[in-house]
This record gives sequence, structure tokens and C-alpha cells, in this order.
Amino acid sequence: MRIARPTDQLDKVIDFYEAGLGLKRVGEFWDHDGYDGVMFGLPDKNYHLEFTSHVSGTPCPAPTKDNLLVLYLPNWEVITDVANRLEKMGYPEVEAENPYWGDDSITIEDPDGWRVVLFCSTGL
Repeated sequence: MRIARPTDQLDKVIDFYEAGLGLKRVGEFWDHDGYDGVMFGLPDKNYHLEFTSHVSGTPCPAPTKDNLLVLYLPNWEVITDVANRLEKMGYPEVEAENPYWGDDSITIEDPDGWRVVLFCSTGL
């Protein structure tokens, strides 16, 4: 499964997801018919996020504060490490739109304003 999204800030998005969240880069391409792109595994190549940018621009405004990418992380130590790293990079925690996410998670906006929830759980 691939979830793909365009951005006009590819370098910042790469830094956020790779250096900040710690996702592994599993693929990339440059100047393919005017497109650049990077894929990050979730947690491997079978499930990944793709971010692309076109030479002519690729605006991608975040739709709402409740459109979320939720990442299940196993404990608060991992979550606070990631959140602290992102805050030092200039991405502080933001208040969740839905109060459900308030108790067991931290919400952070990526460079394009899309929200990522770091949820303390091993998953469903």
C-alpha cells in the first residue's frame, strides 16, 4: 500500500519524516518527467508514504485539523524522544482537534500543516 502526497516543500518534508520521525527511506527518484519523490517505509517497503514535488509546483494545502496520519508507537519514552526531536527542529506539539487524541498521544504538524499523531499503543 502506498499513500502519496504532493508538496512544495520536499526538502523540509524529507527532513521532518526522516530525521524528525525517524522513518526509513525506502526509495527515491529525481527529475522523472519533472517529478522528484521520496518514499518512507511504514515499517517496510510494502506499506509506505510517498512525497512528490513537480518542477512547476505542487501545492497541497492541508484539508482540516482532523485529517491525520496516526503512528502507533510502543511507549511514552519513544513518543517523547520523537516529539522532543521534532520540537528542536521547529515543530512543536499542537492541540488535537478531536479530544480523543488528547490523552494517549501527541499531535504535531508537518511542514505543510498535515497532522501526525504519535499514539501510545502497539496498534489495533
